[in-house]
Amino acid sequence: MSGYPYDLKSEVVELIGRMKKEEEIIWHNPHKKAASLALDHISLKESDVMEAQRRWARFAPYLQEVFPQTQKSFGLIESPIKELTGIPAVDERVLWRQEQGTLFLKMDQELPISGSIKARGGIYEVLYLAEMIAKKHGELSSEDDFRILREERFRELFSRYEIMVGSTGNLGLSIGIMGRTLGFGVTVHMSHEASAWKKRLLRQQGVSVIEHVGDYGGAVAQGRNQANQRENTYFVDDEQSKILFLGYSVAAWRLDEQLKEKGILIGKDNPLYVYLPCGVGGGPGGITFGLKLLYGDHVHCFMAEPTQAPCMLLGLMTEYYERIAVQDIGLTGKTLADGLAVSRPSALVSRMMSELIDGCYTVRDETLRLLLRAFYKQEGIFLEPAAVAGMLGPSFVSYQKGIHVIWATGGGLVPENMKEALLKNTK
Repeated sequence: MSGYPYDLKSEVVELIGRMKKEEEIIWHNPHKKAASLALDHISLKESDVMEAQRRWARFAPYLQEVFPQTQKSFGLIESPIKELTGIPAVDERVLWRQEQGTLFLKMDQELPISGSIKARGGIYEVLYLAEMIAKKHGELSSEDDFRILREERFRELFSRYEIMVGSTGNLGLSIGIMGRTLGFGVTVHMSHEASAWKKRLLRQQGVSVIEHVGDYGGAVAQGRNQANQRENTYFVDDEQSKILFLGYSVAAWRLDEQLKEKGILIGKDNPLYVYLPCGVGGGPGGITFGLKLLYGDHVHCFMAEPTQAPCMLLGLMTEYYERIAVQDIGLTGKTLADGLAVSRPSALVSRMMSELIDGCYTVRDETLRLLLRAFYKQEGIFLEPAAVAGMLGPSFVSYQKGIHVIWATGGGLVPENMKEALLKNTK
């Protein structure tokens, strides 16, 4: 689609006008249905998530051996939750009120191996591929001890295959590190928004990095086309992959365990509110799917996007989904939050979310910058600009009381010099 979409409801046109002015807005999804009804319209089921859980468990002994940082968690790739007393004020707005309930930070910037939420989906899809190839060649069964994957015969087998992906950075890092560890050749197609340090780190891992002048969508399209022309090449499709989606969805069960360990049960009288930074949509969509399977209508999920790249919000509110880009309404798609610099939402995820997501909201780059610095000063925790987008969420639903979870999506591998630049004038 190109040009301004004139055939829209007046309230949608009004919101688009505010979006063009870079206002920070919230959109409550008028198409949302009861979770049970919305989930019926999605082809993936809870049984698919349970199979993903079992696959993670099969690989845990292997991961524990090849990545020492997972030894304390016995090969589990998981992050802690931290209770917060509040969200630091960055302007005249009150971002958190104590009477809202209990506030947690889900610290995916501490996820082992690649330090971002993309570890959940990207690493999972690489493990899925490795298992499928090894089984196809008669070298592995589900009953085996997967630590045998360290043997040279598997590295030789996997070296015959290549993995390709289009990425703004963090997904590429997750796939690159995991793929190269197993022995795959890996090529990452990266858009101009991707940080130079991420490209450098990938090359240090032995990953081939192809840089594109165009945006994220263009990098994905060119990567997909190149992969289709090569034998033994597998494309991890961030826009269409159900495997990625399922890797993310397991996080809901992990969060549930952590809340129960703190004596917290989610239900009618104690609802859960979750704020998820959103790029193309796979990570926040997968987590939302898992949480809705677990808690039904007792969980409320909101996606957070930059004011210049609100692709999921635009796709859902217009019901054009991936057929409309932020440039169609005069936005640039460029943002300080490089992981969220996406012009079109995933076709797969946006349609899954059409009746499931509670809403979306937007955050200005300047707000992200202020939140990053103020939060570091308050908690001593560094997050990427994209990872603080969730912090504006509670102020948009300030009349609601319950358990509130801000999903911090990354920052674990950011070099020290980059941290210092982003934190300049913190004190």
